[in-house]
This record gives sequence, C-alpha cells and structure tokens, in this order.
Amino acid sequence: MAALAVLLILVGALGATVLVLRAGNKTEAIKVTERVAAGQTIPASAMTEVDVASGTGVNYVQWAQRNALSNYRAATDILPNTPIVGEMLTQDKGLANGKVIVGLSLKDGQYPSGLSAGDTVAAYRVGTDSSKASSANSGTAAGTGSTSTSGGGNNLITANARVQSATPPSGNTIGSGDLPVTLVVNQSDAAALTQAASAGQVALVVVPGNASGN
Repeated sequence: MAALAVLLILVGALGATVLVLRAGNKTEAIKVTERVAAGQTIPASAMTEVDVASGTGVNYVQWAQRNALSNYRAATDILPNTPIVGEMLTQDKGLANGKVIVGLSLKDGQYPSGLSAGDTVAAYRVGTDSSKASSANSGTAAGTGSTSTSGGGNNLITANARVQSATPPSGNTIGSGDLPVTLVVNQSDAAALTQAASAGQVALVVVPGNASGN
C-alpha cells in the first residue's frame, strides 16, 4: 500500500509537470481590437499582441508577421477580440461581379447612430420630392421636407448594401455631424443612389438581423 501511494504521488507529479509545460508552450499572435469588415485591410491601430497555445494545428498569424498584413484583406467580417488565423485573410482585392462602391456624405438624421463597417443597410430616397411621389402613388398625404422613410417600398433604392467604411471626420462622433460612408451596392442601384445622395435625399436604415454584416 505504501508503494502504491508513492506511485500515485509520482504519477500525479508527472501529470502536473506535463500540464505546466504545455501551459508554457505559447506563441505570440495577432488579435484585432475592433471589427474589421470583409474586404478591408486590418489597420495597425486595431492590432494587439496575444499569447495563444502553439502546436494546436490552428494557423494563427504571428505577431512578427503584422507588417505583412498590409498586403491582405479580411476575407470575412472579423469581430473584436478575435485572434487572426490565416483563413480569415485574402489577397483578392476585387469586388464580386455586379458590385460597385459608392461614396456618400450623410448628415444627422440620414444615418443611424452606431453605423459601422460590416453593417448591412437599406437606402431610401427621402425629402420633398420623394414624399410627393409617395403621396401620388399611395393616395395618402405625405409631409414635405421630411427625412423619414414615409412611403415605404416606393422610396427604396437598395435593400441590401454593405457598409465598407463609416468613419467620422476627426473631432466628430458617429451620430453627430456629417459622416462619410462608403457602400458596396449592386451596380444596377448605383445611379439612383448617387443621384439621391447628390441631392441630399438619401437615408440609410440598418437591416434587422444583419448589423454584423454579410
């Protein structure tokens, strides 16, 4: 019994030693600190160093490789506090067939607070002209000069656009002041969207259930 007890103690000590050695087998990887939308490069300001277990078969991007990330884009939306693995990145810089990029400059009331890269949005034509058109089509009264989406689907420009970037100018915060927004939209919707944007008659609405992007 005494010998068995000694053997159990030795086995326990050996197991503890193995666990300690495995716990110390770490490597320095890259973790993102803010959401990065698909198609965007990962800014240096969004990278931080994190220790991860090595020898697990997971293709972590090493911290020493961070400077090379300027040659890659996110292949999918990457959420905050996510260690980057190679499968999340791509060197493909092109857009999908039938997609184009449209730039907008939106004022308060034309975009929801918290709008950010990766969100899926619908774009509506708003304002005096769209309200009159909606009233004529529906037979109901519509106010003028409104920045609401009264009139529903009659004013819909695009139902499924992806926000590529939504960065307020220095000193501003989202929800306050003009906001430059870049959208990826269907090519067939681009003309109507740019026309409405140039007239200041476009408003964005985040599509429910798609706030994290496509």
